[in-house]
Amino acid sequence: MLTPLSYMKGREDIEQHVGARRWAIVALAFTAIMLNYVDRQVIALLKPMLQGEYGWSDRDYSHMASAFQFCAAVSFLGTGWFIDRMGLRRGFAIGVAAWSIAGMAHAFVSSVAGFIGVRALLGAAESIGTPAQVKTAGTYFPPEQRSLMLGIGNMASNFGAVVAPLTVPALALWLGWRAAFLITGGLGFVWVVAWLIVTPRTGRVDKVAGVAEAGAVPWTSLLRDRRQWAVVAAKALSDQCWWFLLFFMPDLFHRMFGLSQGELGLPIAFIYALAALGSLSGGILPTWLMSRGVDIDRARKGSMLVYALLILPVPTVLLTGDAWVAAALLGLGLFAHQGFSTNVFGMTADIFPASMIGTAIGIGAFAGNLTGMAMIEGAGFSLDNGYGYAPLLLLCGGSYLVALLLVQLLVPRLTLAEPGTPRVVPVGH
Repeated sequence: MLTPLSYMKGREDIEQHVGARRWAIVALAFTAIMLNYVDRQVIALLKPMLQGEYGWSDRDYSHMASAFQFCAAVSFLGTGWFIDRMGLRRGFAIGVAAWSIAGMAHAFVSSVAGFIGVRALLGAAESIGTPAQVKTAGTYFPPEQRSLMLGIGNMASNFGAVVAPLTVPALALWLGWRAAFLITGGLGFVWVVAWLIVTPRTGRVDKVAGVAEAGAVPWTSLLRDRRQWAVVAAKALSDQCWWFLLFFMPDLFHRMFGLSQGELGLPIAFIYALAALGSLSGGILPTWLMSRGVDIDRARKGSMLVYALLILPVPTVLLTGDAWVAAALLGLGLFAHQGFSTNVFGMTADIFPASMIGTAIGIGAFAGNLTGMAMIEGAGFSLDNGYGYAPLLLLCGGSYLVALLLVQLLVPRLTLAEPGTPRVVPVGH
């Protein structure tokens, strides 16, 4: 006979099981994004070694980085939709397996054209990471917890960016650059096995999450929605700086301070450690504000304003002759970027229903990757023509305030979406 006490105990056991499963999924999603950033950063860390071996020009390297950006940008238009329709379990596993293959393929090429090709494949496959990360938070956590979860999740990219400079150069010096690509890429297959073991099978994810997915929303609806264009503006004007620094920061330290391949690791790791703290603060700050009665609009935009102001000093890196002062300034900049970015992700998860989050952030990431590609090509042009890093750093310093201004103009007041109910805020109304 089922007594009230035994019923309550049974419910408690179920909730504990569901909670444990949910946190395991979040931990695996975190690990996937960390590996995502390790794989994409390997070539930046090995640039001095590969450039010396194969005689690349700065424009050659920019073309490789741009191939990654362009293919990632185009793929974001499909991977957001893919993760919404396929589901987290299968979609994420396919994406990680694909980018692991692409990462390992770098070990088997030697020409500029070959590296451009494998970078393109890697960019296309790795585009699954961002919509999967945001959808995980939007699916498994209520609005009041999403900011913190996104902050923790967004730290994953920084953990990857810290781990990579501490391990990849050492691997390359010890076993050769090809081994560095094979080992970092191969870790993704270990993750896929763990993911498929831990996550529920197709059809049970929503039962674990407690979320009912709505039907698909046509792209035409999103493109008529001012909220979507606010996400596009925020991603386009902030991601360009992230991608530029991700691909060129090791080279900046090599050029400005003469750091060797073996000396790059510590300052780059320090910068990304500060960026990780920025991700965490980007989740804590709006959560704290909302806990004190601040509405979601002021909490999100107020947090974004703080981070937009913190990134203003980045161009002053050009005025210092000390590598660690430069690392502190760039670390502050990436701290601010990640705090800002976490709130862009949070804003997207807040204002769109769960069934639309992957597609909405995918469209935004498409824009961010296109502007990132433009910055990377601009960096190659600037360096080859003697202008240096000054134009790029000046652009980074001011673009976040412009992004926030556009968000305010497009969506004067942020409001929570009704769960599962597609809702369009028309452009021009």
